[in-house]
Amino acid sequence: MKRATFLVFLIVNIQYLGLAQKINSDYRLHISKISDPISIDGVMDEETWLSAEVATDFFMITPMDTSYSQVRTDVRMAYDDKFLYLLVVNYHAVEGPYMVESLRRDFNFGKNDNFLLFMDPFDDQLNGFSFGANAAGAQWDGIMFDGGRVDLSWDNKWISKVKNYEDRWVFEAAIPFKSIRYKYGIKEWGINFSRLDLKTTEKSGWAPVPRQFPSASLAYTGILVWDNPPPAPGPNISLIPYGLAGMRQNIQEGQAPGYRYDYGMDAKIGLGSSMNLDLTVNPDFSQVEVDRQITNLDRFELFFLKEGSFFLKTETFLPILDMKPSGRFSPEE
Repeated sequence: MKRATFLVFLIVNIQYLGLAQKINSDYRLHISKISDPISIDGVMDEETWLSAEVATDFFMITPMDTSYSQVRTDVRMAYDDKFLYLLVVNYHAVEGPYMVESLRRDFNFGKNDNFLLFMDPFDDQLNGFSFGANAAGAQWDGIMFDGGRVDLSWDNKWISKVKNYEDRWVFEAAIPFKSIRYKYGIKEWGINFSRLDLKTTEKSGWAPVPRQFPSASLAYTGILVWDNPPPAPGPNISLIPYGLAGMRQNIQEGQAPGYRYDYGMDAKIGLGSSMNLDLTVNPDFSQVEVDRQITNLDRFELFFLKEGSFFLKTETFLPILDMKPSGRFSPEE
C-alpha cells in the first residue's frame, strides 16, 4: 500500500514538474548588444536592424487558433547600456487605412489596430511589463501580474514613434532599463508579441496562444535570449517636490487676510530589482485618488486595486494586488 501511494505521489509530481516547464520554449529570439546609435523615427535604415534576428510567422489567436496569421508581422530587438530597442513592421493584408479609435494613452485594445509587447524579465511566468502602440502612435504601457493581467494605471517614461506607409506601419521604441525591473544575471526572459488587425479581424501572437487565453498570458511566452546578461540599470532616483500657497479673508467682518504656505517632497530611490526606499517630507495628500463609485446590489464585497505611486512601483514584487484596488485593466484579461 505504501509503495502504491509513493508511486502515485511520484507520478503526480512528475506531471506537475512537466507542466511547470515553458510551453513555447522552442520559440527563441536572440538579442545582441549594439554600439551604433539608433534613431527612434520609424525608419528601418540602421545597420543594426538590417542584421538583427527577426521574429515572424505569427500564429492566429482569434478568430481561430489552428493556423498561421494571414497578416505578416516582423519584430526585431536590440539593446545598449541604457535602452532596450524594438522595431516592428506591421504589414497590411487588406488595402485601406488603418483603424484607430483614440490617440489617448492606454487606448482600448479591441478598438484599435495595435501591436503589444509582453515581457517576463523575472522568468517566473507571473510578473512582467507590457509596452505597445496603436497604428497612429498612441502609447500603451502597464505592469503585468497574476500571469497575464495588465494594470494600465502604471505609466513610465519611454520613447516611441510610429510611421505609416502604403503597405505597412512601423513601430519603433526605446525602453530605458531604468523604467523596468528585472532579475540580474539571467540571460533568458519570457517574451511574446501580439498584433490586432481590425480589417481582417485577426489577433495574432509570435508564440502561439490558445484562443481561450489572453495573448498577454505569460505561461505561453517564447524566450528572449541575451548574448550577455542585461546591464544593471544604475541608480534610479525620483524626486517629486511640491509647493502650495493660499489666501483667506473674511471681508464682511473686516478680518485681515490670512496666508498659507506649504511645501514638501517625496523621494523614491531604487535600491535593487525588488526594493525601493520611499522618503517623504510633509506629504501632499491632495494627489491621492479616490475609489471609483460602483453600485453593488449583491452580497459580495467589492475590491479595488490601489493606484498610489508606491503601490504601482512595488506591486510587481509584493502580493498586495488582491487587497484593495482601484486601477484600470486591459480588456485582454
